Amino acid sequence: MSKIDGASPHAELDLDPSGSHTLEALHVLGEISSTLADEDDLDELLGRFLGTMIRLAKADAGVVRVLTSDGLHLRMVASRGLPPAVVEKERLVSRDCGQCGIAIGQNRPCFEIDLAGCAERTGSDYFGKGCQAMVVVPLQTAGRLLGTYNLYLPEAFELPEEVALLFRSIGEHLGMALENARLKRENLRVVLTSERQMMAAEIHDSLAQTLAYMKMRMALLNDALADQSLERSARYAGDVGQALDDAYGHLRELLVQFRSRMDPMGLQHALHGLACGFQERTGIALRYENRLTDLRLAPEQESQVFHILQEALANVARHSGATEASMTLEAAGDYYTATVEDNGRGGQDFSASASRLDASWDHPGLRDHFGLSIMRERAQKIGGRLEVVNSPRGGFRVRLSFPPGGGVSG
Repeated sequence: MSKIDGASPHAELDLDPSGSHTLEALHVLGEISSTLADEDDLDELLGRFLGTMIRLAKADAGVVRVLTSDGLHLRMVASRGLPPAVVEKERLVSRDCGQCGIAIGQNRPCFEIDLAGCAERTGSDYFGKGCQAMVVVPLQTAGRLLGTYNLYLPEAFELPEEVALLFRSIGEHLGMALENARLKRENLRVVLTSERQMMAAEIHDSLAQTLAYMKMRMALLNDALADQSLERSARYAGDVGQALDDAYGHLRELLVQFRSRMDPMGLQHALHGLACGFQERTGIALRYENRLTDLRLAPEQESQVFHILQEALANVARHSGATEASMTLEAAGDYYTATVEDNGRGGQDFSASASRLDASWDHPGLRDHFGLSIMRERAQKIGGRLEVVNSPRGGFRVRLSFPPGGGVSG
């Protein structure tokens, strides 16, 4: 038997003589291995095995957490058996908190019977009464933390060494599943970026050919005008007009779909890069604040949000007359919000109705109806809402509210 981290056992947990724990754990390992390359919804995967982990530990409750994108917290993915008040308090905890921090630091399952820290943090008597001990199983791969399982026991007992080893193996396998999913998301971002570049290059080539045709037709038009030939002049002018319409159509498609690269490292990294060079490019001081501890968006959603904020900053640079601007990313209830605000001229004759997506906005930086249409279409694609108002402090504010999730409407 194994005393994990020096626990004082009150009882012993014996493996079923039939080996049912071992068989179940081996089944779990096989199922995890089979999903390593195919699983997309990691929250669902981790929640699916929570019940198995609870049964193996003979616990009556448990939670599974993953590391947030800031690397400083653990976010609850799923829970079973905990009182609702405890669940609310446990949704986001520091990665260094109590026994979780010890298990993470030592990269091995830990057993704890002193739950005073948990009781103090949650303000609940569940720890110490309903729960007498806790097992923490870190999910790591290649020495990098990805999450934890916390299993809450109704009484303190010693975990068999076999179960401790199985927990460690399960933790390593699920850690690999998490890492594979992260790499899969990054690869998808790279693929999306590559596809956009290829399609943008194709449109650019088509646009260049159209412009070359227009240049030749303009030369012929000049000759016709010099010869005072109305018939030829009208024909060549018509050719130029048609080519101009074609060029505008190609340019519109380029701007709507493929104008800028999306950083393969994700939205937060891309916005940081966008903000870093803004003052140097525009002369406008930009304050960027990312107040999110975790951001859960599909790569295509990230791309839409990035392009909306990029367009808002472009309007600030081109038309606002501002000396300062800010870009903020934060959470508001069940939604994320992204806000771009400046201290420039603000809107002219701006009314409450202008906050609607279909309004006629009169802000100097938003006169381009085409730009507004792009922002509106992108917001609608991710189920978001765009609010455009004069800032109470002067200047102008564009705020995008959008839900987390993995779906993008067509």
